[in-house]
Amino acid sequence: MTVAMNNQTTLSRPRGGSFKRDLIGVIVIIVFAALGYVLFPDNLALLTRILAVALLVLSLDLVTGYCGVATLGHAALFGSGAYAAGILSAHYGINDPFLMTMGGIGAGAVAGLLCAVIMLRAHGLPQLVLSIALIYLFHEFANKASSWTGGSDGLAGIMPDAVFGIYEFDLYGHTAYFFGIALLLIVFVLLRILVRSPFGMLCRGIKEDPLRIRAMGASPNAALTKMYVISGAVAGTGGALSAISTQVVALDALSFTQSAEALVMLVLGGTGSLFGALAGTLIFMLFEDYVSAANPFHWLTMVGVLLIAVVLFAPKGIYGTAAAYFSRRREGSQ
Repeated sequence: MTVAMNNQTTLSRPRGGSFKRDLIGVIVIIVFAALGYVLFPDNLALLTRILAVALLVLSLDLVTGYCGVATLGHAALFGSGAYAAGILSAHYGINDPFLMTMGGIGAGAVAGLLCAVIMLRAHGLPQLVLSIALIYLFHEFANKASSWTGGSDGLAGIMPDAVFGIYEFDLYGHTAYFFGIALLLIVFVLLRILVRSPFGMLCRGIKEDPLRIRAMGASPNAALTKMYVISGAVAGTGGALSAISTQVVALDALSFTQSAEALVMLVLGGTGSLFGALAGTLIFMLFEDYVSAANPFHWLTMVGVLLIAVVLFAPKGIYGTAAAYFSRRREGSQ
């Protein structure tokens, strides 16, 4: 009985610790959101953009950080969600922000399924090439379907209704900002539950040793396809938020640059950690905005120096390295 009680206590500790980290994560997001609102009241458009891109980086972390799938085409899922939300409003008059968000989620999930079917047929560098090919195909399709997407001129005429019929999407971006925070909090909590679930553990196992997972009777491709669909839904949420907040969708939402920058943000914060994905997005986008304003001619040089320094001196990313350091400190003090 003593052994059983000890086992039960040992098993309960991680759950309590995980719940504590989840709660801390939610509080940190709320605190940073409040600080952003107070410190940058005239730049809420940038903060809302950060929220949308953070959802994209979170979705990328699901397939790259947790599953080990190499991709440089994840903006295809983000752009699909943005165009779906925009088309619902501009062409069908569906202006409810929640319905537009659901449309973005659905389109992102479908795009994720399509990408998974193609990309999971290869591994390593061929998989990376397939992801690049897909983002170019998505981009060209959106460009050619100009009657629906607006082509190179962008999709305009997006007019979201007031949230709950009360809070209008004003020019100052207050409603869009709080709407984005709510979406990020909901997605963050759901993803924290997902990555700790048996399915999340299975995906981590596939990243470490897919042959052993297959020998145990599980199907790596089926699990990765499911995760890709979930990732697409998350990226589609970010795309829908972008369309709702800016009320226009440009081809940049489906650009290779968007995909590459999302991967850079993920590596900057730390892969395989939702907290790292959020930290990398915030640091990169604020640093990029600050240095580009301070030095419009050489800001890319400063961004490059930052990335090189992080990769060389903090290979696990800024958050990942900090978390590992404090973990060693705790173990040493016990």
